[in-house]
Amino acid sequence: MSTPSGGRRVVANINISLDGHYAKPDNPLDMSWVMPYAMTEVARDHLTSLWTTATTALLGRVNAEGFLEYWPTIIGVEGVDPRDEGFAKWLVDTEKVVLSSPLDEPPWERTTIANRPAGEVVSELQAADGGDIAVLSSASVIKALLAVDKVDRLSIMIFPVFLGGGPRLFDDGLPDAQWTLVSQANGEHGALALVYDRVR
Repeated sequence: MSTPSGGRRVVANINISLDGHYAKPDNPLDMSWVMPYAMTEVARDHLTSLWTTATTALLGRVNAEGFLEYWPTIIGVEGVDPRDEGFAKWLVDTEKVVLSSPLDEPPWERTTIANRPAGEVVSELQAADGGDIAVLSSASVIKALLAVDKVDRLSIMIFPVFLGGGPRLFDDGLPDAQWTLVSQANGEHGALALVYDRVR
């Protein structure tokens, strides 16, 4: 069992291709390679297990704009999977912290803008009461937190595609760290859901 790096556990969630990339080389915003796997049973269960224990969403600006433009629009839509709607409602209602230098004022409710290093922001959040701090697919934030050993749980979906290039999550020079596998699930179309806890 891992002990969080502060008072609250930091849970980082991201999708990765089989050849180790989290975005396409030519268009990082193109998520078409994710879509065949994102709406599967295993992916929905994987995401649900993450947000149900979290009381804060920590996002980079680009992901915040994408998430908060899309997810609220599915609430109340007929035929939407209850897990998707549950996540959408949670995202709207929960405390959100967005790391951004261009933004001064938050365009979303229950949102704080932070223009400081990710590790510093997380330390402040961990000093307050609350549940998990969920870092939702914001690779730049996750990379910054891994670099300062501030991630307590890694929640990864691996999709069986090669992107042939693009940015990688795990850069050289990360601190030595040991992780233990706490859950794994095979999904439709060959997707794999993995959850690792940091051993401290």
